[in-house]
Parts: sequence; C-alpha cells; structure tokens
Amino acid sequence: MDCKQLLKGAYDLHVHSAPDVLPRKMNDIEMAQRIKDSGMAGYAMKSHFFCTSERAELLNEMFPDCEFIGAITLNSAVGGINPTAVEMAARSGAKIVWFPTCDDAAEREHTFKADPSKLPFTARIVIEMKQNGIEAPTVCLLDDKGELKPEVGQVLSIIARYDLILATGHISHEEAYKLVPAAAKAGVKKIIITHVDFPSTFYSIEDQKMFASYGAIMEHDYTTWSTGKCPWETTLEQIRALGADKVILGTDLGQKTNIYPDEGMLAWIEKLTAEGFTADEIRTMMVTIPRKLLGKE
Repeated sequence: MDCKQLLKGAYDLHVHSAPDVLPRKMNDIEMAQRIKDSGMAGYAMKSHFFCTSERAELLNEMFPDCEFIGAITLNSAVGGINPTAVEMAARSGAKIVWFPTCDDAAEREHTFKADPSKLPFTARIVIEMKQNGIEAPTVCLLDDKGELKPEVGQVLSIIARYDLILATGHISHEEAYKLVPAAAKAGVKKIIITHVDFPSTFYSIEDQKMFASYGAIMEHDYTTWSTGKCPWETTLEQIRALGADKVILGTDLGQKTNIYPDEGMLAWIEKLTAEGFTADEIRTMMVTIPRKLLGKE
C-alpha cells in the first residue's frame, strides 16, 4: 500500500498555523506549499484566540490549489459563548465553531493542576495577564442549575442556520452531555467530538457511541498518542470500536518542537496500515468524512 498515495485529497481539520499569539512551526503560506506538495486538499486554521475566516478568504485567493478553512473558537478573547461573534464568523465564511478550549472552566482547572514547569503557553498567557491586572475569564456553558445558558441555544441556532460544523473543544463531560443532544435538536447536522482520547476530554467507548447516536463524529489527533498523552493501543481500540464511518483523523499540530501536519497525517496512515486498516477505511477517515462535513459530498 502506497501511504503517500492515500494522503492525496485528505483534509486536516485541526491545524495551528501562524500568524498566532502562540509560537508556531509554520505560517499559512508555508503550510499551503506543504499541502500542495503532499497532495492533500486543505486544512482548517485553528486559533484559540481569533477567528481565522478572514485569513482563509485571502489565502484561498492566493493559493487556489489549497483549501483554507476558517474557524472560530469560543474562548474569552471573542467573548466566550458570544452569538454575535459566531454570526459574524459565519457571515465571513467560517466553517467550524469550536466550543471553548483553553478557557473552558473545567479545562482551566485541569491545566493548572499540572506540573507548573509543563504549563502550556495558553496558561502562561493567563498568568502574565493576571500579573498585569487583567483577568482572562473562564467560560462555562451551564448555568447554576446545570442547564445550558440561553446564549448557547442562540449559538446553536446560528450553527444550524449556516450549516456549520460544531466541534466540542475542551468542554467538560457535563457540558458535552447537554450540548450534543441540544445541538441535534436545534438542527445542527455536523458535530465533531474533539479529540476523544485526550486526557482532559477523554470519553469512554460507550460515551462515544452515545454521541454517535446523535450523528456526531469522533476526532482523533496525532499529537495525543504521539506525545504519550494516550497509549496508542487505547486510541486504536476506540477507532475500531466506533468504525471508520464515525471517525475523523487530524493532527493538532503546529507546535514548534513537533513535526509538520502533513507529516503527522502520513504517520497516521503508516501506523494504521501496519495495524491492518484498509485503504478504504483510512481514506474514509481522512477524505470522505471531512468532505461531507465541509458540504462537498
């Protein structure tokens, strides 16, 4: 099986490229060239802090052979669960709405329990802001009664109206258990459960099957198993349990010390091929499902 051939037409819907507040390995222009050289179709530009749809629009004109996919992440920098920000992102061409990541209340608590010497750059920014008298508020989807806040419903309505992709980000299990059914009820057709095997967002196979019953797709990223955040055997077990038609593969790459996203996608292919996955199964998770989520099939 020619692994490089399987990469052709693939999308990585989880890439951290520059320009960004955090240090990144490559910028969008360099990544566009790598996409073209690898034969991939495109990638989603994820920022924890900014909407990337305007970048995507300009770069799609500059590099018509590479599809840039804009997105917004609902952290405090855009006002958290902010319907206006989501509406403007949709109007400017964004395709993905990530619910809170580094600013989710549960994620922030998990992050600051870790070894202080290993805090991610997002946590260091929070600390530096506080030292300068600025609080970066946490974001929570639930009210004091454990129900989704009204603004969450407004955001779901916008996502449904524009047929956007909802990605769960780093929200807590309690939030996800409420959000996914509510999204399906609101008419959201495209739901990604963000890196299901990541430590702070780890979901059991039973949970994943429950989410799949609402039409959700499970996302697995290269960085989770490659950096030891989850054993490869666990990732493999989850993918097999859900099946290729319920899984999307991405990388979550862009960190300066790591490999390039296209290399991460190729590593996925090599690992899964060695485990006996067929070419059709791999391309389903890298090509077919991303195309469906993007409205191309």
